[in-house]
Amino acid sequence: MVAMVRSRTVVALLGFCVCAALGAKFAYSSSRGRPTPARTARRQSVVPPPAPAAQPAPALDVVAYDDKLLEIANLPPPRVVTTVHWVRKGKHRIKTETKAIRYAHASDGVPLKDLWPAKAPLPDAGALLPFDRIVAYYGNLYSTHMGVLGEYPPPEMLAMLQRTTAQWQAADPTTKAVPALDYIAVAAQASAGGDGLYSMRMPASQVDKVLQLAQQIHALVFLDVQVGQSNVRTEVPLLATFLKLPQVELALDPEFAMHGGKRPGTVIGTLDATDINWAARYLARIVQANGLPPKILVVHRFTQPMVTHYRDIRPLPQVQIVMDMDGFGYPAEKIKTYEDFIESEPVQFTGFKLFYKNDVRRPGSYLLTPEQILKLHPRPSYIQYQ
Repeated sequence: MVAMVRSRTVVALLGFCVCAALGAKFAYSSSRGRPTPARTARRQSVVPPPAPAAQPAPALDVVAYDDKLLEIANLPPPRVVTTVHWVRKGKHRIKTETKAIRYAHASDGVPLKDLWPAKAPLPDAGALLPFDRIVAYYGNLYSTHMGVLGEYPPPEMLAMLQRTTAQWQAADPTTKAVPALDYIAVAAQASAGGDGLYSMRMPASQVDKVLQLAQQIHALVFLDVQVGQSNVRTEVPLLATFLKLPQVELALDPEFAMHGGKRPGTVIGTLDATDINWAARYLARIVQANGLPPKILVVHRFTQPMVTHYRDIRPLPQVQIVMDMDGFGYPAEKIKTYEDFIESEPVQFTGFKLFYKNDVRRPGSYLLTPEQILKLHPRPSYIQYQ
């Protein structure tokens, strides 16, 4: 349109100059008012330049996606088991052998090859998982006791996170390690508070501070929600302004989702698949409305009742779901919890949480290394440190 306007302006000015210079030669030739050459030029249409060809929308590399899923599934090779049989024929005993292929089994007896990679829809283009591994520091800026994110001064914390991310990158060079801040945006409380919901919503100014910190090291931000006696459908929409940002993801903590009037911390809470699916659909609408890459939804878990009806959880092309093993203790206990409630009950992707203090509190315990965690089946795509 700009080109058209400019072309018409040039033609009009040219006609005006010619008329002024030559006078009556270009006057109307009859009483019928035949137009002058200048007016004819003014009426000619100017054809705009052709619009640039539309660029094809980015597409997911399905082959690379499937190959990476198989890689992080980390399935042990099948074993050939030989069984010896002795059969008596007359005075002789004849030895026979039978061979069978045995696959590694999950704790409920289902072969791992039948569980992983988990069955889920292909994500839209731009999905981080399984191509990247997220390394997150967890906590709250108001507390030095809720995690490393609030325990150390920001510059020191960010430097620690960068070193930890580099350790994971070195341990698995084929998977890009991405730093993240997992910020408790809604924190469960022991007291009812003014609204009686046993939870406290962080002010927007605090979330803004976390976003600014993350920007310094090009990190993602996870907004972690502990609903207390509130619920997912109330709390998640209050974070919509931030969830519309491409670098902001969501996490739900069933441990502090209370039912029956219980106070947080007195019992372990629970979320159902209906809660998780609602959050996923809400995120999907944000992704579609704002043209964003797929979001990530993390769900913490360390007991079976924390997440009910896991088979009904539905990942979406716009939302990738991570089930995160959230327990602390001896390494063997943590691995067993991962096998029982994450590996054996697949949803889509997996996570593993490490506690700088609680994991080493008891004698003989220690913090698992990236190399040790990468031996799990499947390899976690989300690593969180508290």
